Amino acid sequence: MIRFLYTLLFYAALPLIWLRLYRKGRQQPEYFEHTDERRGLYTRTSDRPLIWIHAVSVGETRAAEPLVKALQAQYPDHQLLITGMTPTGREAGQKVYGNSVLQAYLPYDTPGAVRRFLDHFQPRLGLLMETEIWPNLLAICQQRKIPVVLANARLSIDSAQGYQRAGRLAARAFESLAGAAAQTELDAQRLRLLGVSPVLVCGNLKFDVPLPAEMQELGRQWRQAIGDRLVWLAASTREGEEELVLVAWNRVATPDALLLLVPRHPQRFDEVAGLLARQQLPTQRRSSGLPTKETRVWLGDSMGEMVAYYTLSDLAFIGGSLLPLGGQNLIEAAACGCPILVGPHTFNFEQATEDAIACGAARRVSDPAELADGVNTLLANKEDRQAMRQAALTFAAAHAGAAARTMQLIRNLGSV
Repeated sequence: MIRFLYTLLFYAALPLIWLRLYRKGRQQPEYFEHTDERRGLYTRTSDRPLIWIHAVSVGETRAAEPLVKALQAQYPDHQLLITGMTPTGREAGQKVYGNSVLQAYLPYDTPGAVRRFLDHFQPRLGLLMETEIWPNLLAICQQRKIPVVLANARLSIDSAQGYQRAGRLAARAFESLAGAAAQTELDAQRLRLLGVSPVLVCGNLKFDVPLPAEMQELGRQWRQAIGDRLVWLAASTREGEEELVLVAWNRVATPDALLLLVPRHPQRFDEVAGLLARQQLPTQRRSSGLPTKETRVWLGDSMGEMVAYYTLSDLAFIGGSLLPLGGQNLIEAAACGCPILVGPHTFNFEQATEDAIACGAARRVSDPAELADGVNTLLANKEDRQAMRQAALTFAAAHAGAAARTMQLIRNLGSV
């Protein structure tokens, strides 16, 4: 009955969901493509047994790479399907995997659309990256005896409490899972309390993601072109954060330092460019070329080049953490050997952040004033930067192996 009521509410909300999709499409026309897939209607298929991975957007799509490669090596006769929800995630999938996998949008969580999706692809196993919980999808998979596992699973205390407030609807969804590969012991404890079993602590797959050599080389080329100027990167900033970063920027004491500002979402590139123009800061957009000597802010208005940005930079502030947004992942920065600063709000990646701080790869700041102090300290001290760089590389290397542990959980299911 509780899932029936959820389904009625979902149907009632569908006009608003489609309206939201339309508005996103006005900003990013790619949202208007493949809309039939969101209703469970597909054209591409495979005659091979199929394993399905759901990666909601860009970060999850890239994080899945070590698992995708491990699955392809272990089950070479199987076809892999990657579903997502955003055009940027789909584009990232094309760049990372090419034609070695099928890609499609996951349908909205109505019983009819879910059944059409499962009828069409007939997956032997489903892997949901991080924590994508859809009650109808999980219930129907359970009815059809399709095991579904959470991979790279993370669950903050706020999210866990939210699911607990949802009562039996969420409880039955979690209980229907065939297992979970948790990032940390805290994530595992919260998942067990919600009814998931078995739960294995596997670590974070992002530690296993190989750095693209072409992006590292691009970063080195930029470094050579920019010369001796010190560069600090504000990576994956969110709405409202750019103003705070610029407050810090105005307190940076190194006169010729370059701020590399990279907003998290591409639809905000023009908005941030407008903010920089209003503040009359000499700005160059990445899409228009490299910064000149007069450039004070280089706006990273590109997708898929974050490794190049980290490789170029002398230090990085990780966005989403000055405001209570939970922060973005610092693992890629660490793997590039980039000294890291984070704000006070990192609950989305709490364990990785605390571990990085504990080993000296990262430092925490509480506000724009402390961010400026942290940037000034590191820009003025090459030895400090070098020590943090080495600590970051050691931290990233020490946490590898999540893909192998996740594969062990999958093999234990014995369903593929």
